[in-house]
Amino acid sequence: MNDDIDDELELGFEPAVSATGAGARDAGKESARSPKRPRRRGGLRRRVGATAILLTALASMGGAYAAFAGTSGASSTGMSKQDIEAGRQLYQVSCITCHGANLEGIKGQGPTLIGAGAAAVYFQVSTGRMPAAGQGAYEARKPAKFNEKQTEQLAAYIQSIGGGPMIPTGVLRGKADTLGDGGSLFRINCASCHGTTGRGAPLSAGKIAPGLSDATDKQIYAAMLTGPESMPVFSDNTITPEQKRAIIAYIQTLKASKDPGGHGIGRIGPVSEAIVIWVGGVGALMIMILWIGAKNR
Repeated sequence: MNDDIDDELELGFEPAVSATGAGARDAGKESARSPKRPRRRGGLRRRVGATAILLTALASMGGAYAAFAGTSGASSTGMSKQDIEAGRQLYQVSCITCHGANLEGIKGQGPTLIGAGAAAVYFQVSTGRMPAAGQGAYEARKPAKFNEKQTEQLAAYIQSIGGGPMIPTGVLRGKADTLGDGGSLFRINCASCHGTTGRGAPLSAGKIAPGLSDATDKQIYAAMLTGPESMPVFSDNTITPEQKRAIIAYIQTLKASKDPGGHGIGRIGPVSEAIVIWVGGVGALMIMILWIGAKNR
């Protein structure tokens, strides 16, 4: 049989098995190549689709964040470059000696203002606590050194350098139907330091929780955002903007209401009234009795 194959090769014929094997290999290559193109296109489509889904998700998250961030009571001061420059000049004249040239603070003189924000500056400056005349555990409220415009300019400059909570804007006081919630929130979060009537109270280490009789809506809101001195920070996650407005409505309504029975004696309650009755009233009666007895002798 091998002799027959050799004879065919000598005559110029190729064995049939060779042609068949080559054709099978060529057909196999074509069949192997043909499905690869759709797979590459499908993989490209999947990658493009995944990228589009990722970009859509990121855009949705950014839009949701912007929507929720816009509901906060704190927003941009919207000051111009000229106002920020005016604030820089005010800072260099009145603040730089304690807080440093770059808001980094000076040891033993003043803390850093990096991250303090415009809200903290507005509270401290509008209440006259800053610029401070000296160092102490407590800074009392005083007549403000700067007017409202200057205070906002100074706050805008510090905000532009150090960032932090913005000055609250818009309607900051809740409506009349929020007084109940505001009262409950005030008693839970504020009364332990400021007193149930907002008249203030002494704290430890020479510190004092100030009275709220002169505080404006913006000052109360800014204090809750920044936590001046010993006061804790009540962020929007701790007390929502709606709850902050309810607290302010309660405080301002409490301040404006009058005592129908005469002097409220601090509105502390029956204990203070009983003390006045016994010490003042009974004492006055005893003096009258002794005077009448001495007169009739």
